[in-house]
Amino acid sequence: MDYVEIFDTTLRDGEQVPGCKLDSKTKLVIAEQLDLLGVDVLEAGFPISSPGDFKAVEDISKLVKNATVCGLTRAVKKDIDVAAEALKSAKRARIHTGIGTSESHIKYKFNATPEQILERAVAAVKHAKSYVEDVEFYAEDAGRTANPFLAQVCEAVVKAGATVLNIPDTTGYCLPEEYGAKMKYLKENVKGIHKARLSCHCHNDLGLATANSIAGVQHGARQIECTINGIGERAGNTSLEEVVMILRQHAHLNLDTRINAKMLHGISNLVSESMGMPVQPNKAIVGANAFAHSSGIHQDGVIKKRETYEIIDPKDVGVTESAIVLTARSGRAALAYRAKNIGFELDKLQLDKVYEQFLIVADRQKEVGDEDLPKIIESSNI
Repeated sequence: MDYVEIFDTTLRDGEQVPGCKLDSKTKLVIAEQLDLLGVDVLEAGFPISSPGDFKAVEDISKLVKNATVCGLTRAVKKDIDVAAEALKSAKRARIHTGIGTSESHIKYKFNATPEQILERAVAAVKHAKSYVEDVEFYAEDAGRTANPFLAQVCEAVVKAGATVLNIPDTTGYCLPEEYGAKMKYLKENVKGIHKARLSCHCHNDLGLATANSIAGVQHGARQIECTINGIGERAGNTSLEEVVMILRQHAHLNLDTRINAKMLHGISNLVSESMGMPVQPNKAIVGANAFAHSSGIHQDGVIKKRETYEIIDPKDVGVTESAIVLTARSGRAALAYRAKNIGFELDKLQLDKVYEQFLIVADRQKEVGDEDLPKIIESSNI
């Protein structure tokens, strides 16, 4: 079994969502829970961006006991100086520095040449290395960067001391096979690549962030950058809970994480409530409907054997049990199951009569709750 490190950026990339700004006290609560969850790296913020962000990184550095605490910077000397100051108290500190490498970024964002970008990248890593041993370099917009130039940049920053190479699909453009092939290319074409860990940082603009991250680790990456509930810029980031459970369910990949999955549901709720960002009901793993069944065929299968329609035991991610939701599409098995749960044992004849009455009520309302069942049973004259 090989381990994929989980780099959580809920408090940095996740907090960049409009309206999701957290106060310092809430940041500390979430940081403590992320540390208990078992994330390997906790990106606490972008220290130079504001005094508040600097203090958050400083406070989280003092609080966190197990995870590496990371601060983001641009490839700018002052950014790196400020990040190093904010991270002084961390047991394990990482500076995350980098620059855009795609033709679009070089030409339009920096009005520079590839040679100048290469020079700035190396200088930033060397400067960060003067403060901390653990330096992560991000090649922004790597997803749209030509592989030969990307490999050239990676080789230069590894030589300068980078310990992690972040290959972001910044715009969420890549297809999984393209992103996986990019990782494979770097593994095979970057001299000294064994000295650094390749990292996936994928955005969800086309709904492919999770798929791209899995493709990345299948082709040699050993770190995934992600957020709780997949929150983040625009359409969001890779979802932490999704990649963790995909690796755990597909044991044949021989890849796992150190995440305590039983905490996933609870921390999902904490982040959702703290940021005022509701989780869509059909969200994988942590959505309200992830383990809910309303179709009669599905309900009957789950009641007989849960694995018939559920590949994950809800308890494994901190959910108490599967939900059998009574609707007009529910069958007799689900009705008998829910009735039994509230103390009514119905034989076959009784169930047939109650079911007729149940369907009348179910056609009138979206769901039939436990509070409705005694009235339905009573009106069935059994």
